[in-house]
Amino acid sequence: MVSLKFQIIGTEQDNTENAMQEFINKYRDQINGTLSGFDRLVFRGSLWRLNYGYWDQDLQSVVAQGMEPYLWQNHIRFKDYLAHVKRVSQKVKQASVQPFREQELGVEFLRNPSADKDEIARAFATEQGVASGLVCALSSVEPRPSFEHRGTHMVRRMKPCQVLYPYQIHPEVGWIYARLQTWCRATFKWA
Repeated sequence: MVSLKFQIIGTEQDNTENAMQEFINKYRDQINGTLSGFDRLVFRGSLWRLNYGYWDQDLQSVVAQGMEPYLWQNHIRFKDYLAHVKRVSQKVKQASVQPFREQELGVEFLRNPSADKDEIARAFATEQGVASGLVCALSSVEPRPSFEHRGTHMVRRMKPCQVLYPYQIHPEVGWIYARLQTWCRATFKWA
């Protein structure tokens, strides 16, 4: 059983039983693991096999050793990398916003990447009266790690990238969102 427990130092919270602890005790034989946090859990991920690399002094950059075999195995020349990534990126964007468009929910581009997306999404949920289900999808252009073709290698670099933030209210978990980088290096965050 995997269990993560966070305690607030200086309080008696760790000594008191709460409803969640009672639930866990009651159904212990049916529970494989628990995760807990102060107010939310955040899961982050990346396609690490693509990001593996080494520092090349001549290029003054990190050579993306993982991306090179990916391109080779998929019969994509380095010079065709940009066109390939644009196609994949477009598919990711379309698949991510399709459920919102089908339900005629907001899909909004934010010009200011530092705008409080959570506040905007919550305001939209309040205005539209959304109590459960999909709320809206927000997007902005932010600097994110990606790749570029340089000489005979693929290297990592920071570049402007469209990032999608789909928001929803789950009936059991509550308010959740994901941060999905649409350009290649494909990182995500789910909270």
